[in-house]
Amino acid sequence: MSLINTTVPAFSTTAFHNGKFVPVSDASLRGEWSVLVFMPAAFTFNCPTEVEDAADSYAEFQKLGAEVYIVTTDTHFSHKVWHETSPAVGKAKFPLVGDPTHQLTRGFGVHIEEEGLALRGTFIINPEGVIKTAEIHDNAIARDMKETLRKLKAAQFVAKNPGQVCPAKWNEGAKTLTPSLDLVGKI
Repeated sequence: MSLINTTVPAFSTTAFHNGKFVPVSDASLRGEWSVLVFMPAAFTFNCPTEVEDAADSYAEFQKLGAEVYIVTTDTHFSHKVWHETSPAVGKAKFPLVGDPTHQLTRGFGVHIEEEGLALRGTFIINPEGVIKTAEIHDNAIARDMKETLRKLKAAQFVAKNPGQVCPAKWNEGAKTLTPSLDLVGKI
């Protein structure tokens, strides 16, 4: 079953954020756009590269009114040490969310039962707590936050412009489409 256009499942956990342990729950995702980025575990190989990529793009996410949440199956204690010891992860100014109970990874369909780890999943959630995009793939393939930013902009555009759709390779400022009978078979 697809999670698209469903409400974020209820959860409550703890994150390491800007030198503090802070609570994070489904209620935390309300009122602004959110980007949940699931990773297998702290102290792995590809994960720091993705955290660094998100950190390098964080100002643009914030400009768009979106918070980024990195989620692994580790504890918030592990995330504190990961943040302090990895130069790449140390750039993170967003919450590093612990999911040791696997409530989030299971709720978002990215849990690998036999490993107790998460697949690489990315979810864009609107301010009402509704999942608008979902991307899940193999852990050997790291993501590019530029594409996540593009998808966030597209999700925000269609939210503000009902009746419009963003075609393939759409970027901010490009033409959109208004679905109609007149377009059928003409694109």
